[in-house]
Amino acid sequence: MDDHTRHPGVAPPLSGEPAGWRRDRPASNGWEHGTLRRAVVHGVRLYNDGAYHESHDCFEDEWYNYGRGTTESAFLHGMVQVAAGAYKRVDFESDAGMRSLFETALQYLRGVPLDYYGVDVDDVRATLAAALEDPTAIDGWRIELDGDHPTAGPDSYAYAEELD
Repeated sequence: MDDHTRHPGVAPPLSGEPAGWRRDRPASNGWEHGTLRRAVVHGVRLYNDGAYHESHDCFEDEWYNYGRGTTESAFLHGMVQVAAGAYKRVDFESDAGMRSLFETALQYLRGVPLDYYGVDVDDVRATLAAALEDPTAIDGWRIELDGDHPTAGPDSYAYAEELD
C-alpha cells in the first residue's frame, strides 16, 4: 500500500468482500487504497445521479495516483471512459462518441476483478457491451456499488468541486 493513497476516514464496504479490501488490513479501514475507494464512492454516486462530468472528474483525479500497467489504473481509466461516454450521449446526443468511449472502457476493464472496490464490474462490462448495440441500454442505468445503486448527496458534489 502506498502511503499517499491511505485515507483513514473511508468506511469499509457495506456488503461483500470486494477486491481491494481485506478485513484484516487496519490502514484505510481495510482498503488497500483508501483514496481509490473514496473516489469510487463519490464517482459512482455522481454517475447514478446523472452528474457525468463530475463523476468523470472523481475517477480521473484518482487515476493520476497509479502508474501504467496496474489494475487500479486500468479500472479508473475505464471508469473515466464510462462517465465520459454517458456524458457524450446525454449532453451531446452523440451515440458515436459514446460508442467510441465505451469500446475503450471495455478494453481497460478487461481483467479487472468482478467486484472491484465495491463496483459490480461485470455488470458495467455487460451494460457497455449492450450499449454498443443499442445506446438506450444506458438510459436510466445505474452503477452498482456494494449491492446497491446509491445516488449523490451534497457530500459527493462537494468532493467533486474540491477537485478543481
